[in-house]
Amino acid sequence: MTKRLTVWAVGLAVVVAASLPLVFHAQPRSPQPAAAAAATPSPVPPAASPAPQHHPRIEAAIHHLEEAKHELEAAPEEFHGHRAKAIEHVNHALEECRKALEVRPR
Repeated sequence: MTKRLTVWAVGLAVVVAASLPLVFHAQPRSPQPAAAAAATPSPVPPAASPAPQHHPRIEAAIHHLEEAKHELEAAPEEFHGHRAKAIEHVNHALEECRKALEVRPR
């Protein structure tokens, strides 16, 4: 029993020792301090927020979400608060779609 425990302990120690270089190598190098990064002049001045890029599927999704929101707002019943919650979710989805257009790579 003690021999088996010793073998397991040695095996675990070998695995841990072998994995340490992988763990420390995968970690990013220490970043530049924020003050030093801010003091470094930028070769290109920061641009104003870029114009939204065209993406037909996201634009179509925005169109359909706006239609769904209109239908929910025109619904005659409140559905025990579920209609208002659905409108809230649609508004959040619209916001996310618009953000996706803003950050889409060129």
